[in-house]
Amino acid sequence: MKSSTAMRALFGAAVAVALSGAATAKEFRSADVHPMDYPTVQAVAYMGKLINERTGGKHSVKVFGQSSLGSEKDTIEQTKLGALDMVRVNISPFNNIVPETIVPALPFVFKSKDHMRRVLDGPIGEEILKSLESQGFVGLAFYDSGSRSFYTTKKPIKSVADMKGMKIRVQQSDMWVAMMQALGANATPLPYAEVYTALKTGVVDGAENNWPSYDSSRHYEVAKMYSQTEHSMAPELLVFSKRVWDGLSKDEQDVIRKAAKESVPYMRKLWDEREAASRKTVEAGGSQIISDLDKKSFQDAMQPVYAKFAGDAKLQALVKRIQSTN
Repeated sequence: MKSSTAMRALFGAAVAVALSGAATAKEFRSADVHPMDYPTVQAVAYMGKLINERTGGKHSVKVFGQSSLGSEKDTIEQTKLGALDMVRVNISPFNNIVPETIVPALPFVFKSKDHMRRVLDGPIGEEILKSLESQGFVGLAFYDSGSRSFYTTKKPIKSVADMKGMKIRVQQSDMWVAMMQALGANATPLPYAEVYTALKTGVVDGAENNWPSYDSSRHYEVAKMYSQTEHSMAPELLVFSKRVWDGLSKDEQDVIRKAAKESVPYMRKLWDEREAASRKTVEAGGSQIISDLDKKSFQDAMQPVYAKFAGDAKLQALVKRIQSTN
């Protein structure tokens, strides 16, 4: 009899554990401004697959692409409040929130794509990710955003002189506004989803972005001149809501962190393939690629930006550490 009672107790305990697990199972919601086939979206989906496998199906990730949950600025705010679990954004919208994020967004701070990856995969990258926690975010990983260059509707850009008076769309970041001012252009901060119409209607004369974004946004249809200034390699950020994070167990946090890190090489492979394909697409679409330009004139014009946004000792030291990384 005692044995039967003990068995019932064990069974009841097992059911309780199972129900408890079911009650805490969660589909983490992640936002992105890009279409569902974009490398950043695909990488977060891959991360979700790893999380689902490693939690025995308990947790998963649902990615909302194409700005369906709002602009990058909107989704950052939602993530801080815990209304969203995760968000993938360019690092630039964080520049006004976390000072350390300014440094990887500085113009010409990285020597090459390989240099950028070495820096962000190492202790400097981890330090920048950690700095997000004080503002309510858990930094999980950096993704590539390629080299950003200018594209225009009316005339090509070959030197700083060509930019005088041009209305250029920039991300909603004080530093990007200052960059355009230093180049003699008129900065026009706009959400990514509004850029195509702004280019088409003449609200702006140009914008700047990488090959895949220039392609997937179809900006190349209305801004046919792509000048390879490669002025920024500002990376993408994948962040988690600290409000939600603090409610997870240490084991769950470890699973999420590991899956995020493992999604990085997956994203980079997709990114490199996408860059090559996107360039072919826009060239076939009639875009004029300007590679013969005075890049030094752009680099020289950026000194006031460094002085203003990386002027304090801490950020200056971070810049020096990046530039001294082999």
